[in-house]
Amino acid sequence: MKLWQDKIRRVTPYTPGEQPQKARMVKLNTNENPYPPSPLAAEAIRRFDTDRLRLYPDPAMTELVEALAAYHGVAADMVFAGVGSDDVIAMAFQTYFNSDKPILFPDVTYSFYSVWAELFGIPYARPKLDAEFRIDASTYFGENGGIIIPNPNAPTSIYEPLESIEEILRHNRDVVVIIDEAYIDFAGASALELVDTYDNLLVVRTFSKSRSMAGMRIGYAIGCAELIKALNDVKYSFNSYTLNRLSIAAGTASLKDEAYFAAQIEKIKATRAKTAARLKDMGFVFPEPAANFIFARHPQRRGEDLLAFLRERDIYVRHFKEERIREYLRITIGTEEEMEQLFCALAEYQ
Repeated sequence: MKLWQDKIRRVTPYTPGEQPQKARMVKLNTNENPYPPSPLAAEAIRRFDTDRLRLYPDPAMTELVEALAAYHGVAADMVFAGVGSDDVIAMAFQTYFNSDKPILFPDVTYSFYSVWAELFGIPYARPKLDAEFRIDASTYFGENGGIIIPNPNAPTSIYEPLESIEEILRHNRDVVVIIDEAYIDFAGASALELVDTYDNLLVVRTFSKSRSMAGMRIGYAIGCAELIKALNDVKYSFNSYTLNRLSIAAGTASLKDEAYFAAQIEKIKATRAKTAARLKDMGFVFPEPAANFIFARHPQRRGEDLLAFLRERDIYVRHFKEERIREYLRITIGTEEEMEQLFCALAEYQ
């Protein structure tokens, strides 16, 4: 081995969902929104003055931050924006999780959390979800260095009621608690309702799911001004110019189209209900879904076998190899036509 190879940081990276490039496929593996972004966002992109791309973007992302603050009814100094929620959460890990005590997150959850913890040298523990994949709030009451919980959870699609989230917050006033709400628009009440009560709460959101803008990479966080200032200090120590000009313009425009946004959410929720009913009729079992995907298994079918069968027909879903969930498939809610193709294929397999 060459000497320089000894100095390389060795990590086990996060594995993103596959991005096949086929003309006639049904892509239900990465929880993308099947519908286009707001026409207002599309118009902002068409009208964008490309000459401005030679200039650095506003490092404070003032236009987008102020639009987000107005949209959520908070002060601008309570908002932080970044390159997708992954960027926001990675910076939050570096900013808030700096003790020798382990941070806590569920044993079945977004696998990037453990990747970041290991990359940044943060000790962590993973309280187990119960047999129904629900969080037991009491397992988060012990001494810790911080907490991150996605709500709804991924990959289970389970939403924990706000009372459960607040119970965890009440027992953890001395550490930062991050609630990752990537899928909250498809679920119930948001932890944003608790931000004024708990100054240690950071709520993270994304434009990738409900706003159909995964390709623009826009994420943000809301918390007390002190939390946001600390997050910005880390950002300016790492990369002053995070979000590009085009993303700022499109994201700001998207926030002005509430009617379109609400209509797309309702459309996906309606398709989710139909999909759940059809899957139950086919013998699948799954937790009550609260995101834009369903986490399902068939008692008489192996998850890997179903995955392979669907792939042969250019239908892509997500499969995980961890012991507790290896028989499950995570199925994104697509268009009505895409879901019908899935049902036809599953009927053929049966």
